Amino acid sequence: MKSKRPDNVVYSDDEGFNANILPYATNVGAPVIRMDDVVSWKSRGISNVNKEFENKFNELRTQYQNLMEEYEWNELVYNSKFSFEPVIGEIYHLYRDAAGVNFLSLIGPQEWNKEHIGTFKLNSDKKWILLN
Repeated sequence: MKSKRPDNVVYSDDEGFNANILPYATNVGAPVIRMDDVVSWKSRGISNVNKEFENKFNELRTQYQNLMEEYEWNELVYNSKFSFEPVIGEIYHLYRDAAGVNFLSLIGPQEWNKEHIGTFKLNSDKKWILLN
């Protein structure tokens, strides 16, 4: 005959005394164990993370578009015709002549009647910054 254990002792032949790992209360005085509803927490978390990713993506897309615009302007200015060495910090004007060739000049758009493309300033990194 097996030895009888008290009713409030939870015992398993495989695991021994296992009341601490059971997902339910094992005696009358134990607190009720309830599973939290994590579905709403997960959906709020997913929504917040997706918004953050979307904001970061939009920010990166804007930075990329600005970078490509800067690259295109710099390529246009560096591929234009000029017969002088530009000085850092000076303001230069990009024009298109009658033959369709772009050229860089110190002369402002108010001083002569040429097709003005843009006004640029050369920074210390040798990058042309569009001023207008």
